[in-house]
Amino acid sequence: MTPAELTDADIAEMAKDMRARGEPFAIATVIRTMGATAAKPGAKALLGADGAILHGWIGGGCVRGAIAKATKRAMTERAPQLISLHPRDLLNEKGITPGDDVDGVRFAVNGCPSKGSVDIFIELILPMPELLIYGVSPVAKSLAKLATQFQWAVAEGAAEDAPTPLTDGETRMIVVATQGKDDLASLKSALNADAQFIAFVGSQRKFDTLSDRLIKEGIAETAVAKIHAPAGMSINAVTPDEIALSILAQLTQIRRQNQRDEGDANV
Repeated sequence: MTPAELTDADIAEMAKDMRARGEPFAIATVIRTMGATAAKPGAKALLGADGAILHGWIGGGCVRGAIAKATKRAMTERAPQLISLHPRDLLNEKGITPGDDVDGVRFAVNGCPSKGSVDIFIELILPMPELLIYGVSPVAKSLAKLATQFQWAVAEGAAEDAPTPLTDGETRMIVVATQGKDDLASLKSALNADAQFIAFVGSQRKFDTLSDRLIKEGIAETAVAKIHAPAGMSINAVTPDEIALSILAQLTQIRRQNQRDEGDANV
């Protein structure tokens, strides 16, 4: 729950509904003002993915264009934004061009007649990544328990009662952890679930046999080749809990691979 949700019941209710629908949104907060400004520090608004204000108020139309651009940029970069709006003459005095990024602050023109300045922080709220787990094996149960602790939306079930996709979340990944019970049926179901990543818990030899059967039953080789087996990173895991940990590490690596700079890799 974000601070905005703690202090504004209407924003909290709207945010709850958007989370349930798997819709990305943002919370904009005025954090500093200088001179005459309509919005004051602490003012908040809930923004749609296109930057439109859905609820709340953080200033007039003269700042909304900059807010919309910053929100769209946040959605693209998957990162929060800090924008600083100033009258054009003040930007000129500082030698700053609208659109410049200085130490993580994006500058823009405040075209309001009051000629005040305002800093606005835009916090991005993305749907949780979705993890579908096929199977009721010890590894499946351990993975489901562990993934929820790391903010994954988890759905689980056996092949005859396959987990149903939850929402159009940030991403969808599937782990087939049936371990001998309806492996083939679960793999077929997983291939039809429109997932970014599919992993199979089992040995390479076992998966090779299942792959041959899938192809013989008409599944395209290119589709079968997208299934990663064996699931998980190589950490010499032995117990179900350790195997689940290796799988979650692999899923996290894939989820975050485009969200960090190379220089931050060891941070």
